[in-house]
Amino acid sequence: MIRPVQLSDAAAIARIYQPYVTTTAISFETEPPSADDIAARIQKIVAKHSWLVVESEGALLGYAYTSTFRERRAYQSTVESTIYLDQAAIGRGLGRGLYQALLDDAATKGYREALGVIALPNELSIKLHEKLGFVKVAHLEKIGQKFARWIDVSIWQKHLTTS
Repeated sequence: MIRPVQLSDAAAIARIYQPYVTTTAISFETEPPSADDIAARIQKIVAKHSWLVVESEGALLGYAYTSTFRERRAYQSTVESTIYLDQAAIGRGLGRGLYQALLDDAATKGYREALGVIALPNELSIKLHEKLGFVKVAHLEKIGQKFARWIDVSIWQKHLTTS
């Protein structure tokens, strides 16, 4: 089941996100946020954008949200999209349905473009973005540093509306 996020989801979201922060370069955060930190992020994001979760049998298995790409007014029709799944939920098709629901919602709200920012290497995320119609538009070399190594990032773009 895909539904809008609730503040009560913050602890489960923090649990899902924690291994991405502590064991991978997928997230450029270096310290995992607490449930309170996540709750504050939820409140900030849902004031302007969408945050969806996917759950099964009462267990939260993933989340996705859109956020402001850049603050300048000229970018107001573009969002950055983000998705994370519980490690046990990867490969079950949940991410594609969740991400598509998020993109559909963004289009309904009048957003024209979505950007996915992927730390490399991350073949699973690249495949997901390709399946959903994103196109790679940029490759930034050695843009971030984590775990004592430099990390490249690719930017993927999807047109949400034709207007």
